[in-house]
Amino acid sequence: MATTRTAHTVWEGELLKGSGTVTFDSSGIGSQPVSWPSRAEQANGRTSPEELIAAAHSSCFSMALSHGLTGAGTPPTRLETKADVTFQPGEGITGIHLSVRGEVPGVDEETFVAAAENAKKNCPVSQALTGTTITLSAELA
Repeated sequence: MATTRTAHTVWEGELLKGSGTVTFDSSGIGSQPVSWPSRAEQANGRTSPEELIAAAHSSCFSMALSHGLTGAGTPPTRLETKADVTFQPGEGITGIHLSVRGEVPGVDEETFVAAAENAKKNCPVSQALTGTTITLSAELA
């Protein structure tokens, strides 16, 4: 069964001086302010499309890695994933780096790294971002 998740943004004013609010409709977790300076300079308590992509990618990757490890008979105890999404004004998103540290009983480093590479390649968010260079570092705790 397909699912659809929804968010919406209300933007006021021009790009450089304006601002907006993104609202997470499906989850109801609230609204967050966005602005060009928070995207291209310092966050200053506001989010950005790149931070939202980082959240989506780190959670999707973690789910895919957990699923792969569990399917191999070695479910993880804990996975901690960070996604760094780099934005260059005038160019766009120039890269994403995933880093994961896992506690997986019965798995050696080589097996863990291979499972992480597979998750990076196959998680739906990675697949949606195929036009972007995605790198990975993975290690066992």
